[in-house]
Amino acid sequence: MMNLLKQDIELLNQKGITEEMLRSQLSFFQKGIPPVVLAAPATTNDGIMVLTDIEKERCVSWFEMKKEELDIVKFVPASGAATRMFQSLFTFLKEFKPSEESFNAYVNRMMAPELQVFYVGFEKFPFYKNVERYIAEKLPEFNSLSDSWQKWHLANVLLDKGALNYSSLPKGLFPFHQYYDSIITAFEEHLYESALYAVSQQRARLHFTIAEEHLTLFQHKFNNVEKEISQKTAVEFSVQYSFQKQRTDTLAVTSDNIPFRDENQQLFFRPAGHGALLENLNEVQSDIVFIQNIDNVVMRRYEPTIAYYKKILAGKLLELQERSFKYVSQIDSGVIKKKELPELLEFLKELNVVVPTMVHKYTKKYMLEYVRRKLDRPIRVCGMVKNEGDPGGGPFWIKEEERWSLQIVESAQMDLENEEQRTIFKKATHFNPVDMVCGLKNYKGEKYNLPDFVNYNQAFITRKNYQGHVIKALELPGLWNGAMAHWNTIFVEVPLTTFNPVKTINDLLKPAHQPKNV
Repeated sequence: MMNLLKQDIELLNQKGITEEMLRSQLSFFQKGIPPVVLAAPATTNDGIMVLTDIEKERCVSWFEMKKEELDIVKFVPASGAATRMFQSLFTFLKEFKPSEESFNAYVNRMMAPELQVFYVGFEKFPFYKNVERYIAEKLPEFNSLSDSWQKWHLANVLLDKGALNYSSLPKGLFPFHQYYDSIITAFEEHLYESALYAVSQQRARLHFTIAEEHLTLFQHKFNNVEKEISQKTAVEFSVQYSFQKQRTDTLAVTSDNIPFRDENQQLFFRPAGHGALLENLNEVQSDIVFIQNIDNVVMRRYEPTIAYYKKILAGKLLELQERSFKYVSQIDSGVIKKKELPELLEFLKELNVVVPTMVHKYTKKYMLEYVRRKLDRPIRVCGMVKNEGDPGGGPFWIKEEERWSLQIVESAQMDLENEEQRTIFKKATHFNPVDMVCGLKNYKGEKYNLPDFVNYNQAFITRKNYQGHVIKALELPGLWNGAMAHWNTIFVEVPLTTFNPVKTINDLLKPAHQPKNV
C-alpha cells in the first residue's frame, strides 16, 4: 500500500474518501477488471418484450389508475456541458485560415461534411436570430466580407467567450427549440414533458443532477419560466438539484499503476462517470422514478407520443411490482402452499430471472428463501430501441460464474478482441436509449439502499490524457449498467421516435427538434 502524505490525508478527508476506499480503488488497477462475458444478445421475446396494442393500453390504464397514490420523480442527469456539441466548430475556428483557403477546400481537406450541413441549415437553428442580432451590432462590416470570413465569424460569435459564448453553457440551458413566440432550452422541455405523465396530485417533481457551478443558472431559469409553464400545463412544479458527490471521485494512476500526482504534487482524482449518480438517486424519496438524459427531448407536438410510452413502461412496472409485493408479503406471512411454488418460479421467469435447475430440488423452505431473495430488490423497466446503425451499448444476457442475467452493457465493458464476444455483440438487435422507470421501495414502503445492489466488478478502466501525461482512470459501474446489475430488469421495445438525443449541434436540425413549418 502507498504511503500517504499529510496533504493526501487532508485531501481524502475533504472529499469524504476513506483510506479503505482508496485501497479498493488501487486494487482494481493492480488486479485489473475482467470484461463482462456476453452470453447472447437480448432480442424480442428473449429478454425484450414486444407488447400488443391491447397490452399497451392496459399498461397505460393501470398507470393512470394508480399514479395519484404514488410519489413520482423524474430524474435527469444534466451535468454535461454544451462544449461537446461543438467539437468540429472548435477545430474549424482553430485550423481554418479564411485568407488562405476557401471554406470548401477546408471541408475537403479535413473531411468535415458536418460543417456543410451546419452552415446550410444555419437559419434553422434556434440561436440564429441571436447570432444575427449580435453581428448587426458588433460587426457592421460583416456583409462586405468574403464567404470564408463570414462563416468563420458566425462560428466565432456563437462560441467565443467575448461574444455569445454558448459553449460555456450547461447543455440543459442551451437553446434547443424555436417556437413562434420563444426559444426553449432542454431544461424547459423536460418540465413541459413531465407534465404529461410524471404528475401526481397535479404536481410534477423533477430532480436534475448538475455541475455545482451551474446551480445559479438553473435556478434563475426555473424562476423565470415556472409561472408560465405552470399556467400552460395546469401543473405545479417542484424542482430539486444535486451534484455529483466528491466521495465518488476515483484516483488516477500512471501506466505502472502508481498513484498519479498533479503539478502541485496532489493525488489526482477524477469524476467517476455516471455511475457516481447512484448516490444521488439513492437520496431520492419516491415510489417510482423516471430516468431520462437531459438532451433527449422533443418539440412539444411530439411529447404526447413520448408520454404514451413512458406510461406504458410505468404501467408495466406497477403491474409486475404489485405481483412481486404480493408474493413477498405472502412468503413473510407464511401462507404460501407447496402447490403454489411453481407459480412463484414462473413469475421469476417473467422478471428474466434464470432459475438454476438445482432450485427445483430445494425443499419448500429453501425455495421460498430463494424466491424471496430474488423478488426483494429494486425493479426497473427499460425501453429498448431497434438498432438502425452499428450496435453500441445495449441489452445482453451476460454470464457470471455460469449464471445468466439480463443487463445493459456498454462496449467499453466488453472484450471485443475476442472473436466469440465480438460475434455476439454484432448480433445485437436493440440499443439502450436511457429511458427507464424504476421502483425503489419494498412492499412495506421502505426504500432500498441502492448501493447494496451494485456489481462493483463491472467498473472499468480507461486511458486518459492529462497535460501530456497518459493516466489510467477508474469509472464506477455505470448508473444503468453495473450499478443496477442486481435489480430485477425488464426490457420493453419502444419505437425509435422516443429517442432524439442532441449529441452534436447538427442534431438540432432533425425533425423532432424543428418547428412544424420548416
